[in-house]
Amino acid sequence: MTNKVIKRLGAGAIAITSAFALAACGTSNSTTTTTSTTDTATSAPSTSADPLAGLTSSTDPITLLFGSSGDAETAAVKAAAAAWSAQSGIQVTVTPADNLDQQLAQGFASGSPADVFYLSPGSLPGYADAGNLLAYGDLLPNKGDFYQNLLNDYTYKGQLYAAPKDFSTLALVINDDMWTAAGLTAADYPTTWDQLQTVAKKLTTGNVVGLCVGAQYERLGALMVANGANLMNADQTQATANAQSNIDALTFAQSMLKDGSMKFAADVQNAGWGGECFGKGNAAMTIEGNWITGAMTSDYSNIKYTAVALPKAPSGGQGTMEFSNGWGIAKDSKNQKAAVQLVEYMTTVTQQMAFSQAFGIMPSLQTASSQYAAAFPAMKAFSDGAAYAQGVPTIKGASQVITDLDNQLPTLATTDPKTILDSTQSELQALL
Repeated sequence: MTNKVIKRLGAGAIAITSAFALAACGTSNSTTTTTSTTDTATSAPSTSADPLAGLTSSTDPITLLFGSSGDAETAAVKAAAAAWSAQSGIQVTVTPADNLDQQLAQGFASGSPADVFYLSPGSLPGYADAGNLLAYGDLLPNKGDFYQNLLNDYTYKGQLYAAPKDFSTLALVINDDMWTAAGLTAADYPTTWDQLQTVAKKLTTGNVVGLCVGAQYERLGALMVANGANLMNADQTQATANAQSNIDALTFAQSMLKDGSMKFAADVQNAGWGGECFGKGNAAMTIEGNWITGAMTSDYSNIKYTAVALPKAPSGGQGTMEFSNGWGIAKDSKNQKAAVQLVEYMTTVTQQMAFSQAFGIMPSLQTASSQYAAAFPAMKAFSDGAAYAQGVPTIKGASQVITDLDNQLPTLATTDPKTILDSTQSELQALL
């Protein structure tokens, strides 16, 4: 996975951008998902025994476009598509995108979009309003097995547009050797913000900073969630960016920046993301998502590390960020029926666990949680985050607001947190 993708991951790009993350837990998008579409060109209710009878169908091959995190993901998706083709008799052309958003937009504009594609929550509103997406979610037989907050991510104006593909959360990742060298044990793993700051100070020595994180809402937002708020309320009808709890969360982060126990990744030998300064041995701890495991295996295999849950806020609240990715289907697909059937195959427990083994994603199905926990015990801190994770705002235009916030956060050490969050508050209110 490239540093650019990992740095922004909010999304699933997620590897980016997303989302795992998670059982019926808090989320920044809690729109209900009980309304089925009545557009016959989208996903018309069927009176036949076949729930997919109202969809377009043909014998032509279908196409799958996706943003890959690397060779392992590309190989796994191609293998899964080939297995489904052998079973269904329908050929699938699989294309790793060079620029997923650009290629999707070009396909929609030309009237020849990919049939199936990776879809991030942030891009859903724009594509849905443009009439590009098939709202097929209510046709899925396993709809009730997906974590509810992930279904919320792909529900827009009462319609479920995509099956959640996977999710990610954040955890505190600790360098075992540095931890031991500082005289710390497992009993010292921080469970509160005060403890986090204390151990970060102890671990800060020479060219090593105690904690290195990305200067982004997609990382620091975990502090806001733990402290009881987010940029918007649960159903995304109200902006809450400048809530006092959020100001307090950034003020805590600012205190660590000021005392030198925490640095932003860009300030640690120009690291592109938290995993890089951690992997290079320039930081004893980082706050990152489960995608860090792939980078540690491929690029920093000499580092021994442990992932633990993010510490609780002074209020006692616990929080983390959730990022997800979904399977989108084009409304203009000439074979919507096969596209839905392919997504059904891709979201079985067996196939999701195969993806987990191949490139590290966390399954979006609740019934896969026990298998995942047994197969990946070291990922417990990430998977447990399902219970208290929240996602980034997904209303139309929110992605630009978050970009603006991310452009301000690098100055947090010297800027009043309220000033930063007041600006975000104004932008979100303008969207509403």
